[in-house]
Amino acid sequence: MATAIRPIGHEERLSLVEHLDELRTRLIISGIVLAIVFGVCLWQNHHLLHVLNKPLQTQTRKQVAKGQGTVGQAVLAQQSVLKLAGDTRTALEQLQRPGSGLSPAARAQLPPLIAAMKADVAKIPRNPVGDNPVTLGVGEPFTTTLTVSLLFALVFSLPLILYELYGFVVPALNPVEKRAAKPLLMAVPFLFAAGVLFGYFIVLPAAVRFFVNFNASEFNVLVQASQFYRFAATVLLAMGLVFQVPVAILGATRVGLVTVTQLRHSRRYAIVACAAVAAFLPGDAITLVLETIPLYLLFEASILVAALVERRAARREHSVGGSTGGPAPYTEQTAEPSVQQIIDHVDPDHTN
Repeated sequence: MATAIRPIGHEERLSLVEHLDELRTRLIISGIVLAIVFGVCLWQNHHLLHVLNKPLQTQTRKQVAKGQGTVGQAVLAQQSVLKLAGDTRTALEQLQRPGSGLSPAARAQLPPLIAAMKADVAKIPRNPVGDNPVTLGVGEPFTTTLTVSLLFALVFSLPLILYELYGFVVPALNPVEKRAAKPLLMAVPFLFAAGVLFGYFIVLPAAVRFFVNFNASEFNVLVQASQFYRFAATVLLAMGLVFQVPVAILGATRVGLVTVTQLRHSRRYAIVACAAVAAFLPGDAITLVLETIPLYLLFEASILVAALVERRAARREHSVGGSTGGPAPYTEQTAEPSVQQIIDHVDPDHTN
């Protein structure tokens, strides 16, 4: 009977109705998990919005400190008020002292004024704060919060969704194909998370700095919330997909589309490709280098892992061949189908 808790074995035979029932069950489980995680993300939406707003706040805080933009002008006005209030308070304290020339009745009226001024000045912010995204519509804060919560819910639910996808597809794979596909699918969520973190800490701040400062003296920059979150999601999603390069390369080597030797001879082209991807992302020359190096290290790590997998497969075939005193028999555990056999759906047991 089909179950969505564990993958169906390759030897099990299910009818079309059972396959559809299994698919429906896995979709329901994925939907329930996504709904639960979405509820948690919606509950903690303030923290999630703060996480996405932080790169924008950090950059605009620098502009505010220089007095640029609407918020910067307001901060300059606050600083002027603070300085004026401080000078006025000092003058009133000097007049309050005996011998200032004021009458005792006039000096008796100054302490309440000084105390009230001190309380009012304490309410004025001292530290310049960064600018938050702005909303233009009545319902935009609500819809934007829902969108951000859904995006985070999709990211957090990705491991289980991938597991359910793997559990539905794995019955079509033989043990050799399953052994090759399992580590690749397990690496996808970890690499995606690494790409998102790299995009958040390196790429997104550089992109925000570039766009916010571009012709800043000619514009009064107000960042709209929906567009900013869409831009941030695009950047983070793109970096998460770029970090899937090791999975793609390892999969290509496993099915025989490319060899480790060909990858090693293509290093110069890989450097150019990584630099082109980094140049496509916004940023300055320093950011270009910071983005190119990790991308190229991913390529080198892919070559290393592919070489280790290739050597391991060669040792396994050699040990099987040596134990029988001749060439290794073509079995389901040791032989891997070629690309042409996979395309033609040829059963290796009936090719000899």
